[in-house]
Formats: sequence, C-alpha cells, structure tokens
Amino acid sequence: MENVTKPDVYVLNKTPEEEKKRKKQKLIAGIKTNKILYLMILPGILYFVIFKYVPMAGLVIAFQDYQPFLGISGSPWVGLKHFVRLFTEPTFLMLLKNTLILFAMNIFIFFPLPIVLSLLLNEVKNKHFKNGVQTLIYIPHFMSWVIIVSITYVFLNVDGGIINELLAALGKDKISFLTSTEWTRIVYIGQVIWRELGWSTIIYLSAITAVDTQLYEAAEMDGAGRLRKTWHVTLPAIRPVIITLLILKIGATLDLGFEHMFLLLNSLNRNVAEIFDTYIYTAGLKNGQLSFSTAMGMFKGVVGLVMVVLANKLAKKLGEDGVY
Repeated sequence: MENVTKPDVYVLNKTPEEEKKRKKQKLIAGIKTNKILYLMILPGILYFVIFKYVPMAGLVIAFQDYQPFLGISGSPWVGLKHFVRLFTEPTFLMLLKNTLILFAMNIFIFFPLPIVLSLLLNEVKNKHFKNGVQTLIYIPHFMSWVIIVSITYVFLNVDGGIINELLAALGKDKISFLTSTEWTRIVYIGQVIWRELGWSTIIYLSAITAVDTQLYEAAEMDGAGRLRKTWHVTLPAIRPVIITLLILKIGATLDLGFEHMFLLLNSLNRNVAEIFDTYIYTAGLKNGQLSFSTAMGMFKGVVGLVMVVLANKLAKKLGEDGVY
C-alpha cells in the first residue's frame, strides 16, 4: 500500500488592509450578482433616508431657542432648557399617564386578539368561509381614521346615535360615549380593534402556514386533539414571530399615533385623551413652540429606543432570538 503524502497546508496571514480589500471586493461582487434585488429595495431605502434619517438633523433645535427667521445657525443655544420645562410642567405627568394607560390597553387587550383570531381561522376547514371572513375583517384597515371615527360618531352620538336611540327605546338613560372621561379609552381601544384586528392576523397566519405538518401528524399519533396541537405545536412554532412583534410594539410605548387621538379629543375628555402626540401638535404648530415640541419628540424617540433595547435583551435572556 503506497504511502500518500498529504500536501502541506500553509496559513496565509493577511494584513488588515488586505482583509478589508477582500471584503470590499466580495461586497461589490455580491451587489453585482443581486443587482435586481437591490434595485427593488432602493425605493424603500430612499424613503427611510429622506424622510426618517435626514430630518433627524433638525433635532438640534431642541437645544436652541429656535426662530424660523434666524434659522438653525442663527438661533441661540439654550442647552437643556426645553427638557427641564418638559419634565417640570404639570401637564407632563398627565400626558405620561394617559399615554401609558392607552399603551397598556394596546398590549394587554389588543395584542393577544390577532393571535387568537389567527388560531381560530387556522382551524376553519371551509376555504370559502375562511376567505370570506378574512376579507371582511381586513376591510376596516383600508379606511382612514377619519372614516372610522365618523362611523363611531354615527353610532355613539347622544343626539341621533343608533346606540343611544336604542337605549332610549329600552327606557335607559343615554350615554355620552364621545365626551365622557369614563368611556373615551374604551371607545379608543374598540376602534383600534375594529380597524387593525384583521390586518394584524396576516403575519400570524403566514407563520402558521409555515409550521411543519409532520409535527401535527406526530401529535395526532400521540392522541393530541385540536387544543393540544394548538398549544403544543402551533403556539411554540409561531412564538419567535410573537416575540418579535411584541418587542416592536413595546418600542412604540409613547408613540400611539396623532391622527386617531386628535379626532377623539375634545374639551370634555382632554384629561384622559391628551397624549404626547396631540400635545406636540398643539405646542409646535398651533402655539409655535418649535423647540419645545422637538424636545418632546426627541424624548419620545429616546424612550422608544431604550424600550426596544431592554425588551430585546430580556427576550435573549429568556432564550429567544430577539429583533437583532
């Protein structure tokens, strides 16, 4: 038997400059190979660069007493003056309380509902019925908040509202749903559920369809019914998706959206409906306090960033992948 001599293996120690050059060439080659894909994502990249990253340069006015006719370069610097004002104003606690309560309602009431609905839809065997239900619950998402709030007004208005007229016909007292501080938050979360519930199920349904069918077959062989297959197969399989969406949701702690609450807001429910988004509009555009409103917006962004980082770290400690 002949002796086979193995060739010597030489380890080439590349310099940092050579390694950097190699990586650059590899990147360029990858871009050339997948240039069609990069062209497809180019509009999205331009959108975020132009409308999300470039405007961040304007955050500098949060540290100035900004005057439009003087511009950023001519406006005087005031340091943390606007942040001190933000944290010491009596309205800050009211805004923080209202925002956190509505956020908690989104997390604990709205967030689980799309998961439950997607699990229920997954169990429907009649394809035509399933597609019909999905179409009906998707439609509200394509309506603007103006339409959603207007329809709610038709139903809940004290004078001529369908619900209140029904209550009056039953001999009950009419309820001021739209102006009562007790009902404003309930109306808010009801509108969120109506508009976004169906649309939010799309991601979960997509994740469910990706579950390996062999897992269900193995569970059936072990005698598992529908509930046990849902609990022990479906939910663990879509858990990474749930965790990812939850982390992103937590990142929007102080960002509930301006349009919806602005349409619900009135002088009678302001104590429970005024949030950071609506107050920024009032202070910045109506009262011309541009630096103060920018400081408030910056505070919201920093809180959102911190919450995402903390939630992601917690998810990784619990054994999940997290967002990054």
